[in-house]
Amino acid sequence: MPERVVVPEVVPAPERGPAPEPLPLESKRARLEEALRALRGVVVAFSGGVDSAYLLAAAADVLGDRCVGATAVSPSLARDELAAARALAAAMGARHVVVETDEFDDPRYRRNDLQRCYFCKAALFTRLGALAVELGLPAVAYGANADDRGEYRPGMRAAAEFAVRAPLLEAGLTKAEIRVLARARGLEAWDKPASPCLASRLPHGTPVTLGALRQIEEGERVLHRLGFPEVRVRHHGTVARIEVPLPLVPRLLAEAPRVAAALVALGFRDVEVDRRGLRSGRLAAEALRAQGGAVPGDAGGAGPGQGAAPGTGRP
Repeated sequence: MPERVVVPEVVPAPERGPAPEPLPLESKRARLEEALRALRGVVVAFSGGVDSAYLLAAAADVLGDRCVGATAVSPSLARDELAAARALAAAMGARHVVVETDEFDDPRYRRNDLQRCYFCKAALFTRLGALAVELGLPAVAYGANADDRGEYRPGMRAAAEFAVRAPLLEAGLTKAEIRVLARARGLEAWDKPASPCLASRLPHGTPVTLGALRQIEEGERVLHRLGFPEVRVRHHGTVARIEVPLPLVPRLLAEAPRVAAALVALGFRDVEVDRRGLRSGRLAAEALRAQGGAVPGDAGGAGPGQGAAPGTGRP
């Protein structure tokens, strides 16, 4: 991994403390704009999701050309996501660059333990710090929001270490509020489902490989083309375990023969449907629970949308 690059003249982040008192949405938006204006210039880590999209749009509105959105390309980014990010940045009129990150060269990332996201974000923020220096911009920011407080987020530790700002979180904006503001701003991504990196589909402890990432990407593309906008193809070696939102599970079961044939053609031997429905962060929660750790928002039982019955069924 390259040596850490410190961004010069970074505006210091506020000291950590209790979550702010609830504010009206307009007050939070004004607080966000004030924070962005105080940065005087920023590189925004822009994945194309709703959080980073609204952050980039707000920063571009406030800072103009002193704001640049940077999308990181690596094997863990689905190619469709890169195309969507390019189109979204162009539609909002923001400056946009694509950079390559090298987390895949780090064996600590590839071993895929519970700190994988930390090493990924460290590589990202190193690259964006160097970009900020190159462009003469004094800050780097990313799209963490107020809902991320208390979640298991190793990447937030990397952000703190690299002095990366989280203006949405600092303004107290939740995911639901960001969607409201993004819709009002006319952003196409306002209702885009969350789509974590492809490596998040591998159980912790299973090494991240290029072959596995490509199987996951192509498998999810199959489901997207069948009309499932939010999907996870969990990679369990020769087994693909598919998650879609709970209301769509019956339709997925009806499409099971077609889906199974497509995924077997990608190299999987067995295909399973998780009848509990999609839960973002499920594999991390399972790994934390297996190690006896506390799972944020979980008392050790089934998570939201999960039943007590066995969770998988083969098409």
